[in-house]
Amino acid sequence: MVPVPNFSSLEGRVVLITGGTGHIGSALADGFLAVGCSVATADLTDREHPSGSDTARFMHTTVDLTDTGSSAALVNGTVERFGQLDVVVTAASWMGTDATPGWNAPFAEQDEGLWPEVLQVGATSVFSLVKHAAPHLANSSDGSVVLLSSIYGFCAPQPAMYQGTGINNIAGYAASKGAVGQLARWLSTTLAPDVRVNSVSPGGVFRDQDQTFVERYVERTPLGRMATEDDLVGPVLFLASDLSRYITGHDLIVDGGFSVW
Repeated sequence: MVPVPNFSSLEGRVVLITGGTGHIGSALADGFLAVGCSVATADLTDREHPSGSDTARFMHTTVDLTDTGSSAALVNGTVERFGQLDVVVTAASWMGTDATPGWNAPFAEQDEGLWPEVLQVGATSVFSLVKHAAPHLANSSDGSVVLLSSIYGFCAPQPAMYQGTGINNIAGYAASKGAVGQLARWLSTTLAPDVRVNSVSPGGVFRDQDQTFVERYVERTPLGRMATEDDLVGPVLFLASDLSRYITGHDLIVDGGFSVW
């Protein structure tokens, strides 16, 4: 019998993840480390070394992605440390808080003055990072880019789901994620055939949101729950691995069926 290659193996690959201290970015970093990758993460805040993993296979850089020079520095730092770059995952988004005026607000009160920074972190920095990483990814026989988008990059909000919860669907966030989805398609043909580029569009991730909102969301979701960060690890590893070696320009929707209606 001819042996079947282990297409799922990511052993020895080098992965750069932006948004590495966020909920999703941290879970992805842990996932890549667990399957034998070396991982470089980047974010606004510092991060301790993940417990139980080889310190030689992890590095973190504190960086502001609104700085136009940060992309080249991240790529160069990763290659200097690990000698190569095989996978780029962009999980960073500009995320305001309830205390950010004009962010988590009803439509008429949302502040478009925040949009330049939202789009810089969510879309422009993605383009810049991939542009600087492209030569290294092309030199790898396993070059892959995975951009984290959102179902709200292609779905409209359902106002009734948010009514009375204090949670709002943010237009600037949706616009930045729509840009990411199109950017993945654009990059997939631009970097072909040497580098594959795909996106992942998660549905709502449970983070102790208002109970009424959660109940409404779950009611609209065929799998009967919101996502967890761990639900996104498998899809991203899949798109980074040779299991998806003939997939590029694809948006993998990971939403429990929320958008299928």
